[in-house]
Formats: sequence, C-alpha cells, structure tokens
Amino acid sequence: MGARKYHQPRRGSLAYSPRIRAKSMEARIRSWPKIDSEEPKILAHCGFKAGCVQLVTIDDRDKVPNAGKQLVSLGTVLVTPPVLILGIRGYSKDHYGAHAEFDVYAEDIPKNIAKEITIKNIAGSIENAEKRLGKVKEIFAIVAVSPRAAGLEQKKPYVFEASVSGGDIPKQFAHVKELLGKKIKIDQIFETGATVDVAAITKGKGWQGVIQRWGVKKKQHKSRKTVREVGSLGPISPQSIMYTVPRAGQMGFHQRIEYDKRIMVIGNTDNSEMKINPDGGYKHFGLVKGDFIILKGSVPGTYRRLIKLRSQIRNAPAKVTKPNILEIVI
Repeated sequence: MGARKYHQPRRGSLAYSPRIRAKSMEARIRSWPKIDSEEPKILAHCGFKAGCVQLVTIDDRDKVPNAGKQLVSLGTVLVTPPVLILGIRGYSKDHYGAHAEFDVYAEDIPKNIAKEITIKNIAGSIENAEKRLGKVKEIFAIVAVSPRAAGLEQKKPYVFEASVSGGDIPKQFAHVKELLGKKIKIDQIFETGATVDVAAITKGKGWQGVIQRWGVKKKQHKSRKTVREVGSLGPISPQSIMYTVPRAGQMGFHQRIEYDKRIMVIGNTDNSEMKINPDGGYKHFGLVKGDFIILKGSVPGTYRRLIKLRSQIRNAPAKVTKPNILEIVI
C-alpha cells in the first residue's frame, strides 16, 4: 500500500500567503484601470460598512436560466460621505519605479486633516507643477474622508490617493485642479448599475489551527495522538519545514480586494423615498444618514470599517444598465 496522505490544503490556498495581520486599518490599492476616454475621471471613492439587506430584483443577466425572473440576493449598505480633494500628486517613472514629481495642496485644509498629512511641497505652487508635467506619467488626486461625516466616533480622518484616468496628463491635471479644495459625492464618480472593486481589511479571527485556517483534512480516528494536526511536516531531508506545509497562525485581518461588485442603489436618506434604516438602526452601526449605496453581495470587513471603491479593472461591460429593484427587505 502507498503512503497515506494526511493533509490536503484547499486548492489555490497558497495564493493568499503569507497570512499575516494587515499593517493598517486602511487597505491599499496598487493597480488602477485605464479608461479609454477623452474626459478625465477620478477612479475611486470610499464608504463605511453599515449592514446588510435583501434585494428583490428582476434578473437582467442574459443567457442564464433565471433571466427575467424574480431574484432575491444579499445587499451590503455602505455609508458614503463626500470626500475632500486635498491635493494633486504627479508621478514620473524610470527603471527604478515611480517617483513623486510634485505635490500641490489646497489652501484651506481643515485642521483635523492638516495635522494628519506631511505636506512635502516639492513643486511650491500650481505654476511650478504645470512646468513639470512633461516628466509626469500618472496623476493622482489626494483625497480625505472623515468617519464623523458617516456618523462614527472616530476623529482621525483617512487620507489616500485616487488615480485619475482618461485624456492626457495636462487634461487630468486641469480636472483635479478644478476640484481642488472641493468635496465630491459618490454619484459624481459612479452611477447606479456600474460595477466596482472593493478593497478592505477582513474580519480578524485571531490564532487558528490548520483545520480552520487552511482547510486541512482531519486525520483518521485513533491513527495518531492528535486528529486536528497535520500528519506530516515533510521529508527527513532537508531538515526544514517548507513554506507550503499548512501551519497554525493568524487568521483574518488580512487585506483583500474583491472584484465586480454591482452598485444596485445610490441614494440619500434626506430625499430618498425608500426606507433604508431598520427600526433602531443597524446593529453595531446605528442609523444611516446622508449619502449611501447598496452593493450586490457581501463586502469584506466588519461593520464601521473603511471600504475603498475602485472602478472596475476586470471584465468591464460595454454599457451600464440600471437594475430593476422591486423591493428592499431590511
């Protein structure tokens, strides 16, 4: 008889190694789509996870058995307060990578945001930045959002970069320059029916064993002293444990990006006819006030956590169709 196989990790599990705690509560977006358009556009916004609802819709997907029929699916409510355009950053590129060529910031920045950023005024002014545009390969908008605008208690704002795409570099610079110091809402960047990618930090689950963490198969009853451990850590030689062997450790609180989340609803509680708040508010969050969106499906992270929204980078459709929503069950 051949040797018995004691551990069998899930297929593709090593794609998420190493499973360590995220360094920050704010997820990073490292790749951005390129939009084939002459009009420049900011490609990111953000929100805070509030809770979940059920969406009763008409399935508008083609070539599926349920096409045209009623469909009940999960929806995630995100509170999306307006984000402030703090500044403009231009990146030049060489064989060593990307380098910040200039930073230009708005004049009147709120005190709670100004103390959280280190203003490296490389360019000195907008005029000097415009002179350096010949070296620039990418334009980013520096944006900030305050959790208090979403009804949360956290004072410290989140400051991050949002890529600008469409048109050439001078057009992109002029577009962000026009918005400098202003607040932009979610409906100025995305529309109902559009598909976005979400970046967030997942729920933390602490230290877990190999059965829970890697999906390893349990050993046969009484075959060893333990059942919920890996049967073999590898060969005798070399005398080291390979990184591919499932081990116990940190599970959860990882940075993840989930693709292709459809925006089902974009609304505001002040002028929206639909009821979005349950009686007493959402558990662990409270009442949703102001701008909000509902995404189809689940979103990584726990309630009140920052969720970054990026324009779709995979499988972008030719046109955007608005969903036909019959009812929202809270």
